[in-house]
Amino acid sequence: MFPAGGSFQSSRGACFAQNLRKNWPATSGPTESYERRYNSNSPSKGGFDRQVKSRAAKPTVSPKELIDRYREGSVNALSLLHQLAQVLQFHLEIKETAVPGDIPALYFAFSVVIDGVKYKTGMGTNKKEARHQAGELALEELLPTLEPEKSVLPETSDVPPLLPVKEQPSISDVHPCRAMRERKNFANLQILHAVRDRLSKLMNSHPEFSSCADTTAAFILQTSGGCEVVAFGTGNFITKEKPSSCGRIVHDSHAVVTARRSLMRFLYRHLLMFFSKRDNLTEKSIFQQNSSSSLLSVKSGITLHLYVNQLPKGAAQIPSKLRLNPLSISAWQVNNEISLHVSVQSKVFSVFSSAFDQSVSKVVSMSTTDKLTQWQVLGYQGALLSHFIEPIYVQSILIGDSGCSDTRGMEISMSQRVEGITFQLPKFYCMMRPHIMLVSSVATNNTDSGQITYGINWTEGDSSLEVVDGLDGKTIQQSPFKSGPTLASRLCKAAMLHRFRLVAIEAQRQDLLNTSSYREAKRMAKPYQEAKSMLKAYLSQQGFGNWLVKLPISDNFK
Repeated sequence: MFPAGGSFQSSRGACFAQNLRKNWPATSGPTESYERRYNSNSPSKGGFDRQVKSRAAKPTVSPKELIDRYREGSVNALSLLHQLAQVLQFHLEIKETAVPGDIPALYFAFSVVIDGVKYKTGMGTNKKEARHQAGELALEELLPTLEPEKSVLPETSDVPPLLPVKEQPSISDVHPCRAMRERKNFANLQILHAVRDRLSKLMNSHPEFSSCADTTAAFILQTSGGCEVVAFGTGNFITKEKPSSCGRIVHDSHAVVTARRSLMRFLYRHLLMFFSKRDNLTEKSIFQQNSSSSLLSVKSGITLHLYVNQLPKGAAQIPSKLRLNPLSISAWQVNNEISLHVSVQSKVFSVFSSAFDQSVSKVVSMSTTDKLTQWQVLGYQGALLSHFIEPIYVQSILIGDSGCSDTRGMEISMSQRVEGITFQLPKFYCMMRPHIMLVSSVATNNTDSGQITYGINWTEGDSSLEVVDGLDGKTIQQSPFKSGPTLASRLCKAAMLHRFRLVAIEAQRQDLLNTSSYREAKRMAKPYQEAKSMLKAYLSQQGFGNWLVKLPISDNFK
């Protein structure tokens, strides 16, 4: 947590104007986007790391025309992939991965990932070469699925051609964009059904806490077998307590933060399953060992998604009426809107706001929007889990807020503010641009003034939910689950450190067991800390303000 009343001065010059010029007007309906890592026509930075907005507009070029241009040599493999992603509305990533163990360390390796499906790894002596090979390998598998089958009869055959049989064309043949959207809509319906089902089960088993679900967030795991909620959280408060030196106080109880810490419990549980050396448990774990890396990765075909029933606090709530013209009189207001924000109990301030300096709150936290931005760059696993696994990113964010008319603020906050950072990050880390879309709400509207500060947390495998008072940062006496007489939450830092050490024992990581404190264990995650420092410096350099620094006392427990 952070002290109140600090100094947050930062350069706010031309970088804001540069970002504002890139903004787009609000659109009517959800939009989907992807991160463009390479563009052969881009004049800046050798064409790398250009973020491209894929709008839900009618494509002007057919996939066949684009493929023909590629066959003719007019465009390269990566350019074609990005163009197809825009036309066919699929999510494209070009992700750096580990080099196989029998390949010299001087090589780089990248893989193309389309809607969560990973294609063959491309390698090269530099990153550009590796990306291009990855693109070509992906197209070798992808193009046959997009092109019509050709006749197998030889051109010189004397056999008369078969009479054509008129078949009803599939929706994929006639409207490829529509087919892709319908598959995504079906996936979204699966996610919503899974969230609604889990929420109903939790509230039906404990109806006395149904009013705690006013602000809800859930992480959903999607596999070939369907969707399953694996982490759930509710809440809307920051603790009124001073920063704890024992690690047993939950300082931020906002729904997304609670759900994310519940997700971390899920990840620890599956790491214990993987390292158990019992075949039946290892098989059930979502993790797999990479032959070329000491870090585990999520098994192929598994993707993570986030549902929230309210637009996150902070820059995501930028008013739709604001037009981001750097020469307009409202430019200063816009700068404040898209800057970093801090949360002080139930209020949110820009880090540039003079009103924040007058706050007398004991604990301050970065806004939920800013935390989501951070996690889409560093991963949702956090520092401790980074000792064991590669970064884990969310593929899509579904917003079930009936009062929200567009996702413009979310798009700007989570993607545009960190545009171009990927190439500065260590291996495995990137700016993952999620699909952000509006969906129907599944949360209850019950309110109880006596429970307004309460929050619920639940993780897949839990026998019961835990109820935490957001202002106290501890479990309430009436909670169905209580960890002990001290009422420390199972989401507190001390509990996370305990799970970390259990996994370190199973993984036989004596170096991690020798750490003297929670703070030291986090600092030992060098690539993660390097990526975090780069992210903070990047946001500051772009004029969005300074990320607040935690008080050391909050992480110095053993």
